[in-house]
Amino acid sequence: MGERGSSSASEGLPAVLSQLADALDPVHDVIDTMDLLVHSAVRFTNAAEAGVVLADAEGVLHMVASTSERTSDVEEAQLEAQTGPCLDSYRTGETVDAPDLTAVRERWPALVRVAYQRGLRGGYSIPMTLRDDHVGAMNLFFDRLGARTDSDAAVARALAQFATIGIVQRRVLQRHVDRASQLQQALESRVLIEQAKGALAFQHGVSIDDAFTLLREFARRTGTRIRDVADQIVHRRISI
Repeated sequence: MGERGSSSASEGLPAVLSQLADALDPVHDVIDTMDLLVHSAVRFTNAAEAGVVLADAEGVLHMVASTSERTSDVEEAQLEAQTGPCLDSYRTGETVDAPDLTAVRERWPALVRVAYQRGLRGGYSIPMTLRDDHVGAMNLFFDRLGARTDSDAAVARALAQFATIGIVQRRVLQRHVDRASQLQQALESRVLIEQAKGALAFQHGVSIDDAFTLLREFARRTGTRIRDVADQIVHRRISI
């Protein structure tokens, strides 16, 4: 376990794995599951940040979850350049380890430039793959060299695998909804969430990251999907 690990955190890992693999929970959707995935990855490892990209029906990756705005910036830089560890991990089905981003500056210049500007020094990408089904990739980012441990890698792979199982099961159970439609729903949810974050940041005079924390905590406290809370905020049906 990474340095953030503790006895209480360790005891919580099995419960988190169970939640990630539970595709039948009506309270959660893909966005909720991916949000749980990235925040659990940071909670149970030494990673400073984490993000997830999922593929649409054509194999194009889209960012669907991140632990902060700086993570989003790094992920978007990779997707815009169409090169980076998350794309390599998704395409090959293998983990991509970049413990020192300066060593891969020539290979992924856009990624390294943005990551360093955001205070991130290392990366680790895990494929979200079940048999021949390539779903996407989860990316861990570290703010200091040598932070990732072998235990971190094992925990991150387990988290990603359980989340992948949940996504694939959901797709099997919802065969009448095609893959492109599912991803479109997730992307529409992200737009609503971004709008709600902006509204909360303005209302409370806080940062975008703090606004998302308010949103997540309210959703979990009330047993409501993050998307649904965001929709109510945007359409001014609730105030938190």
